[in-house]
Amino acid sequence: MATITAEHEHEASVQDASPEAVVVRFAGDSGDGMQLTGGQFTLSTALAGNDLATFPDFPAEIRAPQGTLFGVSAFQINFGSSEITTAGDAPDVLVAMNPAALKTNVPALKPGGLVIADTGEFNKRNLEKAKYEVNPLEDGSLAKWDLLAFDISALTLEAVKPFGLGNKEALRCKNMWTLGLALWMFDRDRQPLIDWLKGKFAKNPILADANIAALNAGHAYGETAELAGPLKKLHVDPVPSEPGLYRTITGAEAVSLGLVAGAQLAELPMFFGGYPITPASAILHNLVKMKEFGVTTFQAEDEIAAICAAIGASYAGQLGVTSSSGPGIALKGEAMGLAVMTELPLVIVNSQRGGPSTGLPTKTEQSDLYQAVYGRNGDAPMPVIAACSPADAFECAIEACRIAVQFMTPVVLLTDGYIGNASEPWKVPDPASYKPFPVTFLEETNNPDGKVLPYKRDERGVRPWIKPGTPGLMHRIGGIEKGIDTGDLDYSPAVHQAQTDARKAKIDGVAKALPAQEVCLGEETGKLAVVGWGSTYGPIHQAVRRARKKGLSVSHVHVRHVWPLPENLGDLLKQFDKVLVPEMNTGQFKTVLRDQFLIDAKPLTKTSGQPFTIAELEAAIEEALA
Repeated sequence: MATITAEHEHEASVQDASPEAVVVRFAGDSGDGMQLTGGQFTLSTALAGNDLATFPDFPAEIRAPQGTLFGVSAFQINFGSSEITTAGDAPDVLVAMNPAALKTNVPALKPGGLVIADTGEFNKRNLEKAKYEVNPLEDGSLAKWDLLAFDISALTLEAVKPFGLGNKEALRCKNMWTLGLALWMFDRDRQPLIDWLKGKFAKNPILADANIAALNAGHAYGETAELAGPLKKLHVDPVPSEPGLYRTITGAEAVSLGLVAGAQLAELPMFFGGYPITPASAILHNLVKMKEFGVTTFQAEDEIAAICAAIGASYAGQLGVTSSSGPGIALKGEAMGLAVMTELPLVIVNSQRGGPSTGLPTKTEQSDLYQAVYGRNGDAPMPVIAACSPADAFECAIEACRIAVQFMTPVVLLTDGYIGNASEPWKVPDPASYKPFPVTFLEETNNPDGKVLPYKRDERGVRPWIKPGTPGLMHRIGGIEKGIDTGDLDYSPAVHQAQTDARKAKIDGVAKALPAQEVCLGEETGKLAVVGWGSTYGPIHQAVRRARKKGLSVSHVHVRHVWPLPENLGDLLKQFDKVLVPEMNTGQFKTVLRDQFLIDAKPLTKTSGQPFTIAELEAAIEEALA
């Protein structure tokens, strides 16, 4: 995390040749520390005042065989002096730590881009693992890119030689050597990284000093390589910023902070029941550190126990929260129905990943929309909210908490692997700017004859929340259908019909408490509306912006409240001749829009485990308007 204070808008750089944005990708074996390298480069970029977006790309295997194609780990960062909403399309710079990293990533590099390769890893064995018959650094196959190839391994060993490390430990400093080179290349200050290394290895100062030496050696090499080669020093101006306190934040961190903020605004303690699963585990890891805010965390023995414990906490008067990814959400399905039937507040976070089944555990997708909206036995409606970026996940988590407690309902909050792992600068909001929504528990009987009516609904169709043990308010709730108002078991046909209708009407009524859907870029009428939800926001926004600069009649509409939909959304979309819905699934939200509004929404789908690129969407817009 980087925390900075912007006191005024940054002054323009004196360098006229400053690029507006640069995309850099670090790639190597999953043991090469590429995520650490990328994370620390992100920290230095944030401290330099650039806007940024990152995309960590992990292998699915816990520890793939070293040097193999499926063991490559990559970290991409797009940073610049103007608004950045995506991690970028094609990288300008690729740092490849081994042949496998080069082979899997170089096709994405821009023509004329820079490849920095570690020749020390391009030996016969590693070349064979990467399916290279000849060394690509020597056969001219990289001719359309600039190539800077040198033995980073040997240079790292030389830099850390004075510290007496073994060969294996010494080579672990390669990522710091590479980071030092990147810091020089983009005119970054090394001191924050040096301070971080001293803190990280406080108990082993020799390792700290060795890594600092590697960092400094990489930085010094940049100055030397500039004299006769393709490596040049680039300065990227800071982005103009509003005054305030800023930090980098990942989606998982934002969800965690937003959940805590939501519980505070509801004036409730929070109980989180979870079970480890990629990529949702980071939420549990973050919440464990927040006990001082009235947060209880429970790592259950399985997904079912986790959600049932959270429902129990809500029954007891706390805000129950649980989190998982698609496979775990499937296991929670029956208990989600229990939360619908008991009408208790509950927040369910789904960090979507590629599926079905185990699918692509470390890759991103949006294929759980049907699961979130429809995926329970019986008619079990619940609100669904989708975050569009790491920072937006904070606001969405608060919104999920608000709807859950105000409407006594479980709420699904959708993020995905891209949002959860990616990071961006976030202006830390003023807590006083949020309107509290304190909960009122029923404390005296709500029936003249003295009998408690736990399912007596108010004008919105919402039942009261009763804490167990409240004097005189003994009551029964449960998963079997119950009588109107009373909570007594009753599964007669007329009662089940009435209660099913009541539960549906309550969730439909949530739409009345939602803000009107707005167009986030463009006019409210025209030839084409590109409708997105979730993490497609960034590439859609940039593609629409580029298309509008070309004079095309296109607008961007991005939906946060996926279910129920905003009341004005149907009328808004009918103002456009065509509707295009890009999503990382086979067309799920498109189907929802067709079903609800009878509009001819066209799908644009992608299920590769990678986010949409701006170029893909720009081409689709032009084709739709051709």
